[in-house]
Amino acid sequence: MENNSDETLVEHLEALRAVLIKSLVALALVFLPMFVASPYVLDALIKVMMGKNEIQLNFFSPMEVFILQIKTALILDILMCFPFIAKQIWNFILPALYDNECHFIKTIVFSSSLLFVIGVLFCLFFIVPLIVRFGMSFVTDNIQAMFGIGNIVSLALWLSVVFGTMFQFPLITYALIRSEIVSYETIKSKRPYVFVGILILSGLLTPPDIVSQIMLTIPTYSLFEIGLFFGKKRKFYNL
Repeated sequence: MENNSDETLVEHLEALRAVLIKSLVALALVFLPMFVASPYVLDALIKVMMGKNEIQLNFFSPMEVFILQIKTALILDILMCFPFIAKQIWNFILPALYDNECHFIKTIVFSSSLLFVIGVLFCLFFIVPLIVRFGMSFVTDNIQAMFGIGNIVSLALWLSVVFGTMFQFPLITYALIRSEIVSYETIKSKRPYVFVGILILSGLLTPPDIVSQIMLTIPTYSLFEIGLFFGKKRKFYNL
């Protein structure tokens, strides 16, 4: 029995090793075309973030734009390879799952990914241009705006991750209720505390300006209410 257990463990480790190698090879192969595409993607991203604001971005060191292109290429690389990597991981864990568990995990992963993408798009197309317009409102004859491309892109990337993460709130609320970890009545009675918690968290995760904090708080709390509503209506394991 011990030999069988050892052989099974070795087989699992070999399978995991194969998954890691395939994932790393995929990332390495896709990185080069993503790096070639990164200047065009970066330019399009900046146009989206600037919106209708006619602003000329500046860079303050010779390698700043090149480093941004590498960061952009890495992000694109991960996004492009994510379906392949997810499939490899899924094939690795699939034999150990029951049918109902497979259905549950698929639904959770799909819902979480969709909410994350919506949060990122909401941030890039609405929040970042709004923050830029807010910053431009302080321009006067004696005070002119000079934005660095590194600061703008880094801010956009950070806020995209923050919004994508915070947009998981309805899924978390729904899961807590339908898995009976926390009752609907308990969460409903804690609404004021949840709102204050979201407000504090938004203040910690966003830049020190009231606009971005409010713009993160309002949709996040709205999503919490959506999760609360659907958590009451449907059963957790019948997603």
